[in-house]
Amino acid sequence: MPTKIRQAVTALLCSALLGAGAAQAAPIADADYQRVVDEAYAKFKGVDEGANADYIPILATVPSEMFGVVIVTREGKVFSAGEMDYEFSIQSVSKPFTASLIMAEQGPRVLREKIGVEPTGLPFNSKMALEIYPERSVNPLVNAGAIAAVSLVEAKSEKERWNKVLNNIEAYAGRDLKVLKEVYTSEYESAWSNRGIANLLYNYERLYSDPEEALRVYTRQCSIGINTRDLGMMGATLANEGVNPVTGKKVLDKEDVPELLAIMASAGFYDESGEWMYRAGLPAKTGVGGGIVAVVPGKFAIATFSPPLNPAGNSVRGLMAISHIAGELGVGLYGPNTEE
Repeated sequence: MPTKIRQAVTALLCSALLGAGAAQAAPIADADYQRVVDEAYAKFKGVDEGANADYIPILATVPSEMFGVVIVTREGKVFSAGEMDYEFSIQSVSKPFTASLIMAEQGPRVLREKIGVEPTGLPFNSKMALEIYPERSVNPLVNAGAIAAVSLVEAKSEKERWNKVLNNIEAYAGRDLKVLKEVYTSEYESAWSNRGIANLLYNYERLYSDPEEALRVYTRQCSIGINTRDLGMMGATLANEGVNPVTGKKVLDKEDVPELLAIMASAGFYDESGEWMYRAGLPAKTGVGGGIVAVVPGKFAIATFSPPLNPAGNSVRGLMAISHIAGELGVGLYGPNTEE
């Protein structure tokens, strides 16, 4: 499909979605933002379901009782409850933001043609997906596609590749960030599954740099330390059409934001993404470090941090809190979901 036609169709679809939900809602008062954040925190802080990820050994040591909830508006207003300052590893929440770097450098078509945008319907670290799908990598929000995305970053050296990845995520967060070295060491030393994925992709000509270089940069990316407020600011940048609401820096062209959000809607919760969209109706991304960010286009982002995960790898308290907030404010893209 020609680029201009594709962009026009995407804009029409997004307008229709917004018209069905958040765009027609009355303005939300600051007091209501804080109310729903406080409600979600109080309602779900005692939930003791799930367990920390332990296939990356250090993640099992993160205190499981920690829980934070934040809303950041497209104007940069912050409404929070619970743990805001603890730095946890971003893990897979980083994936859409690096995908956006590819879009910014080379355009959305490259992302679609060299990685893909279809959900796999399989676990995020599945190697079976590489064999089932002829395209091998089919989505930048699972491990295979995310490693491929890192390899697509235009760079002449590993250092340049890494700096571009880090600087892009910092631009979304609006502050300098660093790698949590203990997380990186723990993750890289146990990265046999991801190493296998990288080598398979290289064999199938769907990896675009040296496999071990791509693996190292990808692992560093996942080991970046952020807090709940950072995660909310990253989501708010997407809600604000690709412009960080505090720094004013444009990170992604606004015409490319809907396509990124579409990928998040279809694959942001791994193999329970359909259940998530049925439940909350918001594009979102989770990570096994316990973070989740969800975006209400044109309005605000909701972010949470809570380490215990369900079997799909998604934060139990986090998904409950965001679903509650979306329902209370009626901001799901398809209209409010009244099912409890």
